[in-house]
Amino acid sequence: MNILLINHYAGSQEYGMEYRAYYLAKEWVKLGNQVTIVAATFSHLRLKNPVIEKDYQFEMIDGIKYIWLKTPAYEGSIKRILNMGTFVYKVNKYAKRLSKEEKPNLVIAGSCYPLDNYVAHKIAQLSGAKYTYEVRDIWPLSPKLIGGYSYHHPFIWVMQKAEDYAYKHVDKVVSLLWNAEGHMLERGLPHGKFVFVPNGYYPDEWTSDKFDLPLPEEHQRAFDKLKGKTIVGFAGGFAASGNVISLVKAADVLKDRSDIHFVLVGKGPELPSYNKVIEENNLLNVTILPSVPKSLIPAINKHFDIAHLGGLHSELHQYGTSYNKMTDYMLCSLPIVQSVDEPGSVVERVGCGIRVEAENVEAIANAITQLADMAPDERKEMGKKGKVYVEKNLPWKKLANDFLAPFES
Repeated sequence: MNILLINHYAGSQEYGMEYRAYYLAKEWVKLGNQVTIVAATFSHLRLKNPVIEKDYQFEMIDGIKYIWLKTPAYEGSIKRILNMGTFVYKVNKYAKRLSKEEKPNLVIAGSCYPLDNYVAHKIAQLSGAKYTYEVRDIWPLSPKLIGGYSYHHPFIWVMQKAEDYAYKHVDKVVSLLWNAEGHMLERGLPHGKFVFVPNGYYPDEWTSDKFDLPLPEEHQRAFDKLKGKTIVGFAGGFAASGNVISLVKAADVLKDRSDIHFVLVGKGPELPSYNKVIEENNLLNVTILPSVPKSLIPAINKHFDIAHLGGLHSELHQYGTSYNKMTDYMLCSLPIVQSVDEPGSVVERVGCGIRVEAENVEAIANAITQLADMAPDERKEMGKKGKVYVEKNLPWKKLANDFLAPFES
């Protein structure tokens, strides 16, 4: 099969986030498919962006053909919208060339926003190919709720038209959000066209030796001092969306529990707010450590006894979430306190932790207490349920097959 994946923000191991398109494409190539990813030269998510001389230039990465389309750099929402428009305009400009040269059997509109569905459908029609929309976030509902836009705002109106167009024309919708089908049906998606394919992991990145990699001296020294305590851990970005501040406030609620200690590993703009809570409440039960490379996450997580996964209050989460951090915790057999407004979440369904209301500090503290008071073996058995689930359901090889299966009949 020839697969054409349009993803504005697609990255790779070399360029950095986002990785989903790269991981799926890598597995599709192993299965004998030809895969072309069409992406913009500038994305705020990448560690570095490609530098090209022409408006349209290709590069081979791990057997995947990347076609880079030159787009302007941006900071702020106005220039980002210009960047989006430029990318979609250029995909449309080169639609006939993409159809003729790549000869796709399947065209995927895979950017975060839905505007690329128009050109994806156009290329599919030119090629006689099947067409799908891959949904990571529900646009325009996400920017409307997060950014406070009115339904009547021109940007929201344009995005809504694009979302509705996609649901009307796709052969299938592939979504990372397990509970989003109801919303899509309301927007016009016919029954039977919804496919759930979450984020996954590479087993090679989680072999037993990865748990024994040496940590930076500062990190190892900190964990050595905490031996004998129940460690509640978080490893990731210190961003507002992860609501780590509620975990720090839970540490204040539990500061009289000398057997429980909180360890936060990462970096990000919210760090000053954590330090402020720690200083104002004289918290001696919280340790903050610098971020580590992704390769050291197994070696960090093995020192945790309980993990925290948080979010802000949002009705978006009712449609489902797909946190990479959750998979990391599960692979370490960690019981999870999930403070996210996601009824019926994977954590609940699998039974590998406790889900509580987002931003509810008392509920987070109570869930931590409940897990900390379990016998260590009982807590470990709870965490192992998550590991079993991930190993069975979330290898990228399986997910790559799951993604293509509906289009192979």
